[in-house]
Amino acid sequence: MIPSLNHSERLSMALRGLYQTYGYRQYKVSQFEEYDLYAQNRSFLIGEHILSFSDINGQLLALKPDVTLSIIQNTRDDRRTRKLWYTENVYRVPRNAYGFQEILQTGLECLGEIDLYTMAEVLMLAAQSLETIRPEYVLDLSHIGILTGVFSHFEVPSSLSGEILDAIGEKNLHYLRELCAKGGLSEEASSLLTSLCRLGGSADDAIPALLALPLPEESRAAAQELQAVCSLLSVFGAYRVNLDLSVTNDTDYYNGLIFRGFVDGVASPVLSGGRYDHLLHRMGKTGGAIGFAVYLSELERLLAESREYDVDTLLIYDADSDPLQVAETAKALTDAGQTVRVQPRGEAAIRFRRIIEPDGKEAD
Repeated sequence: MIPSLNHSERLSMALRGLYQTYGYRQYKVSQFEEYDLYAQNRSFLIGEHILSFSDINGQLLALKPDVTLSIIQNTRDDRRTRKLWYTENVYRVPRNAYGFQEILQTGLECLGEIDLYTMAEVLMLAAQSLETIRPEYVLDLSHIGILTGVFSHFEVPSSLSGEILDAIGEKNLHYLRELCAKGGLSEEASSLLTSLCRLGGSADDAIPALLALPLPEESRAAAQELQAVCSLLSVFGAYRVNLDLSVTNDTDYYNGLIFRGFVDGVASPVLSGGRYDHLLHRMGKTGGAIGFAVYLSELERLLAESREYDVDTLLIYDADSDPLQVAETAKALTDAGQTVRVQPRGEAAIRFRRIIEPDGKEAD
């Protein structure tokens, strides 16, 4: 690690190295795009607010609230598979906040031919990203085709299916049963949706339990894809992956795998992603797409708390200290791999392991 970097920067570099190991290339996007790009896909965004301004030519622009939309907009549709990673600032109003914030995030996108291997690779990189942040993590995995297959088979109206997705997303069984009754769904449909809402736990145990349910053909195909991806994922190593069908997203944009990641010490998700072929097609592009984002800003407090000290050594000197000796001592410390803060004797607004004089002796 490079001592001069802060915690978020060191984490960002570690993630960059991870993604580059698997051939992902850095992608830089503009700080702003045409406002219409985001306005037309507002429901895809996290939050409804868009920070906009007029260019000198009168064109309405927006500071980007999302990276994925910019990447799709600016990627040529030539049927080539692209594997990209980024570290960018986005500008939006976070959940439970009251104003715009500049939010740092890093992530990756794969656009083009999306097969079982590609999906497993992206999930592996998501799991390793979480493990890089903190060994105590969990990656919650779902497949939106399981629920949309049920909706299609039982002819659930789109107005009701959205409410059912919300109820399952909240794991609210009581509300789910009310919606099924209000919508006149059969006992078979209501029972199956309730079972799916209850289902969860380790993917190794929960996926066989999922396949044991009386799933419609489309839902079973989605569950089998989940099983195949997880089997392939196990080749890369053992990861903390749970099946959780409460991980839901807008079906106008997403299809297939969806997932989110948590680490110990942070209540909200620090990673989210999924397959979003529908978004690609809505924007006039062909092929498939899958990716995820890591919200580095969500980790700032965790990263700050994970390090007990700001520097290893505080080197203090007096007005009559020999500057040459101070410089030599500082260099010796950094050559030995330590971090050092050099300053005149007095209060230091940092945390340090030890405090020494220019001669190397412990200070009083």
